[in-house]
Amino acid sequence: MTQEDQSEQTNKNKPFFSIKNVHSYYGESYIVQDVSFDVEEGKILALLGRNGAGKTSTLRSIARTDDPVVTAGEIWLDGQALHNMKTHEAALGGVQLVPEDRRIIQGLTVEENLFLAQVAPGHGWSAEEVYEHFPRLGERRKQDGTTLSGGEQQMLALARALSRDVKLLLLDEPYEGLAPVIVQEIEKILREIKKLGITTIIVEQNAVAALKLADHAVILDTGEVAFSGTAKEVLENEQLRHEYLAI
Repeated sequence: MTQEDQSEQTNKNKPFFSIKNVHSYYGESYIVQDVSFDVEEGKILALLGRNGAGKTSTLRSIARTDDPVVTAGEIWLDGQALHNMKTHEAALGGVQLVPEDRRIIQGLTVEENLFLAQVAPGHGWSAEEVYEHFPRLGERRKQDGTTLSGGEQQMLALARALSRDVKLLLLDEPYEGLAPVIVQEIEKILREIKKLGITTIIVEQNAVAALKLADHAVILDTGEVAFSGTAKEVLENEQLRHEYLAI
């Protein structure tokens, strides 16, 4: 086997996404403590835990935001070393974070929010594709994004992420503050995204809903990995759910 063949075989054996022994801090507060897990391409991982467990901080560490600060460890996506990147570089590399607060830009219409997402290199869905998957956004394309309902803003935040070249979709509390009927709509959209084979990490307090969507699960407890396995294992383990998720 040639060196080139060996290198190609090594790359094939590497997980699509991997976070290895990552430590992150907010100031002097030690938040993410030696966290490691992998995600296979096209799979969904539910990142779970009680409030303050470090879930959002882990997502932000992956997305290379300014806070928290990653002080050690490695983060890899499709052969790219994210731990060496700035936020905008990680975004150009295919990491798209949909934050809990959605961050819809005030004063811009739905279609302007989407257009702005496509200004940078590396386009994902076209406007036509977005409106096909999110018909409600098509109906409100001329409306100020911040005047949409909470569920519609979540749809817009998702659509904006998918308008970029996305290799890894990070969802932080996508069901937060939404009525049950709207949660069902968002779940339907996420199932469509799953069928498209987009690799996703979802943080969600509604753990059962997230687990029913996910292939695998990681549970954090005070910044450390307490469990890593299949979503089915968590759903079937009452003691595990009670101890770490209070459900």
